[in-house]
Amino acid sequence: MDWFESEKFWTQFAPIMFDDARWAEAPAVAQYVKELAELGAGAKVLDAGCGLGRISVELAALGLDVTGVDIIQSELDAARESAEAEGVPLTLINHDLRTYHAPNQFDCAVNLYTSFGYCATIKEDMQILRNIADAVKPGGTFILECTSRETAVLYWTPGEEFERAGYKVVTHFEVVGAWEGLKSQWTLYPADTDLAKAPDTPPVVDHCFVQRLYPASFLRDKLMEFGFSKAEVFGDYDKSPYDYNARTMVIIARK
Repeated sequence: MDWFESEKFWTQFAPIMFDDARWAEAPAVAQYVKELAELGAGAKVLDAGCGLGRISVELAALGLDVTGVDIIQSELDAARESAEAEGVPLTLINHDLRTYHAPNQFDCAVNLYTSFGYCATIKEDMQILRNIADAVKPGGTFILECTSRETAVLYWTPGEEFERAGYKVVTHFEVVGAWEGLKSQWTLYPADTDLAKAPDTPPVVDHCFVQRLYPASFLRDKLMEFGFSKAEVFGDYDKSPYDYNARTMVIIARK
């Protein structure tokens, strides 16, 4: 089983990875998606790798017909609770994106917040992109946001230490190969731990994983290969240039 298939991992780390700032930005991201894909009321949207439904619920609140797909059932349960609390309809499917098939079902598909590039092989990563591309109707749009090789270099840091969700969080990052991947180690300690005074304090949990880093041009060209007639790379949802000022990598692909 790959690490991202572990319910235990997401129970422990979702509150760390999805902090208040990430939740606060969700309405604006959803609005960007609606405008970029030129979606009218009732348009069908696939949130591929929807997780806790952070974006799915906001898209549904904009009057869109949203289907969220994720491999982790506990994440889908949380997304369902959020949708019910907000009073919006949301279709949720427990499925592995490597094998999810829904040809020509959606006006728009999204894969956001660096939830791509974690499979054991490039072939599996590309199969996910191919399946998402197949799910988009002719004339539809796919929006991909993730850490690219360029943005990983641009925002490189060897690690951080901060407090969040009741823990002291210590991160450590290493480059894999010739910037082919980013190895991340996340270690959680009790919140009141002073590692300078007590460096041998045992962690509550320690997890290490690797994200494969793709150049934006590679992903753009692959999306064209997988059936899109146009794919453009931007440095943010506002379609700012993908250059040294880029905040992230956003690819907008249209069939």
